[in-house]
Amino acid sequence: MSEDGVLAGAKIPRHIAVIMDGNGRWAQQRGLPRLAGHRAGTENIRPIVTECARIGVQVLTLYAFSTENWNRPSLEVQGLMQILSEFIDREIQNLHAQNVHLRHLGRLNGLSPHLREKVNYAIELTRHNTGLTLAIAFNYGGRADIVDAVRAIVASGIPADQITDEIISAHLSTHGLPDPDMIIRTSGERRLSNFLIWQSAYSEYWFTPVFWPDFRPEHLHQAILDYGRRERRFGGLPKPN
Repeated sequence: MSEDGVLAGAKIPRHIAVIMDGNGRWAQQRGLPRLAGHRAGTENIRPIVTECARIGVQVLTLYAFSTENWNRPSLEVQGLMQILSEFIDREIQNLHAQNVHLRHLGRLNGLSPHLREKVNYAIELTRHNTGLTLAIAFNYGGRADIVDAVRAIVASGIPADQITDEIISAHLSTHGLPDPDMIIRTSGERRLSNFLIWQSAYSEYWFTPVFWPDFRPEHLHQAILDYGRRERRFGGLPKPN
């Protein structure tokens, strides 16, 4: 439970997932190239990670690059790859010092060998950290995640009549992580965009018109307070008074 005055007594979600949307529009409003917005969005990860760790969030998942984002102009895609590389170089030691455990969600194929090496290094460096788990969904798609899980299950020889929800979950890239309690999407859009579509079956959604580079800890607090006012039934009936 957070000791923060604003969040005193608030119910803190165990797992928050964020669709970091609006970087390009943030830049365009300022007459800047889209990549400037992506860089600003990457800079904004640090204070949100720090705040989540401080208030007791256990897992923070950030949607950074989807499998569909490969369809963007090649220069933008190359720029996003460079930004991820720079993020690892700049932030990994600080994250490690904060006891953050880094996870990658998605496929590593498609990334350059050099970038794959950096991602694997960051994962290995923080593997035994026990603080906040920061899961970066990069080259991730919810449908692709399910397809990969099904392929792995078939390859393992598990009979069809023995496949359960738990077995599928255990073969997703999020294996070992709790399902997200709350999914936040910035920029005013109101859709999942192929993000954690299996894991979000009972997630609470919180949408804000604020672009991701302008998303501050106080916006995070607003989302958490709203989450705490909701009654999560998971398909059941309200509890009797």
